[in-house]
Amino acid sequence: MSATSGAQLTLQQELTQALQALTSGHGGDEAFSTAFPAIAIAYSGGLDSSVLLHLAATFAREHGTRLFAFHIHHGISDNADSWQTHCRQESERLGAVFDTRNIALKDLDKSGVEEAARIGRYHALGELCHVHGVTLLLTAHHQDDQAETILLQLLRGSGVAGMSGMDQANAAANLLGNDRLLLARPLLSASRAALERYAASHTLSFVDDESNNDTRYVRNALRHRIMPALAELFPGFQERFTRSASHAQSAQRLLVTLAQQDLAACLDGEYLSVPALRALDIDRIDNLLRHWFALRNLRMPSSAWLLELRTQLLEAKSDAQLCVTHPDCHIRRYRDRVFLTPRRPAFDEHTEPMEFVWRGEPKLHFPQFAGSLLFDAADEGFNAAWLRGQQLSVRLRSGGERVKLAWNRPTKSVKYHYQAMDIPAWERPYLPMVFAGEQILYAAGIGMDCHAQREAIAGESEAQDPRIALRWQADLS
Repeated sequence: MSATSGAQLTLQQELTQALQALTSGHGGDEAFSTAFPAIAIAYSGGLDSSVLLHLAATFAREHGTRLFAFHIHHGISDNADSWQTHCRQESERLGAVFDTRNIALKDLDKSGVEEAARIGRYHALGELCHVHGVTLLLTAHHQDDQAETILLQLLRGSGVAGMSGMDQANAAANLLGNDRLLLARPLLSASRAALERYAASHTLSFVDDESNNDTRYVRNALRHRIMPALAELFPGFQERFTRSASHAQSAQRLLVTLAQQDLAACLDGEYLSVPALRALDIDRIDNLLRHWFALRNLRMPSSAWLLELRTQLLEAKSDAQLCVTHPDCHIRRYRDRVFLTPRRPAFDEHTEPMEFVWRGEPKLHFPQFAGSLLFDAADEGFNAAWLRGQQLSVRLRSGGERVKLAWNRPTKSVKYHYQAMDIPAWERPYLPMVFAGEQILYAAGIGMDCHAQREAIAGESEAQDPRIALRWQADLS
């Protein structure tokens, strides 16, 4: 029998149970290979990932899934080349397709070696998964790693989200640069001791990264100095930390549910209503704001910063032109609404129009206009086939443009619409328009022109292609 975890399952059973849970309710063993015809291992060559690769090779053979092993060469250690060679040989021996990337660490002065290596590694892993069409990436994080993470978060004064530790599986599009990729940690309930026993019983060959003994790095200091002392005083503390993380995850899910409900009640279009915020108590306001920031991929603010923001939003005079600076954006209040606006360079009125053809993408990014054009399925809008056939362009307002929003409403200038819709003056220069030739289709912040929708209707096929509504979303960084 292989080494067992605290749940008295073999490590092979732990991994199988965790991976099959990703497709629970969707059938038996065949459901996994259908959902994930290929999986990849983040393979450093160390003990943990060597055990994971060995286990995953057995799982892949039994479930008809193709297995990849991806190794990232950081170039930090003098032994990095030999580790790369070792990983290639072990992957081939176990029947895994091997690929590797050499990376150079960036922004060392801002984040330090440890964080720069982590960011570079995950981004490279995301690229490799994209190249090979892999949508499930496995890492060898285990119960001791979870305990270290929770302890670090406690030492940093983190809230419930931080104390939740690592999830068994989650998407991490920003970290991986890949929004189709799922990141899973199938050994998260297993102890490092169990992995060590497994490696010994299967005589696995693995490398030893000397940097893991360097206690100048915070995690290594915890691992070599603090965790042994905790284990001596509180045997099995890692399992209890994991249980606490599970409780925190449950609490965090409830907080997210509450934030979603409060956000729906406080939203005024894309903005927050100040009167609606005032109807909530302080804790719910802070919870809502954190959730709103998370939805826009903004860095989470400190409690002190959040207190200052809340105070200004709710207590500043009604006619105050409030602007609070966040590292990733500006938060503004205007006519009892709260706006998230980009920290962008001075307006360049000479930005040239950008021509494009729409091929059915849900979203197109236009960096020169600091935003993205979204194409939403809707009851009203442009015929999708007609829209695909147009030579489209995004351009800034030049003056004199007019938009008719509905047949029972008059055609009005863009300037009139801005004023009627209470669009703040700081927003107007950055709001682009979309044209088909010289026909205006859409003015950001205002809406779609009905003249162009009539032309689209005239060109509809008998199949009645779906309608597409245009929407503009500004970048926030």
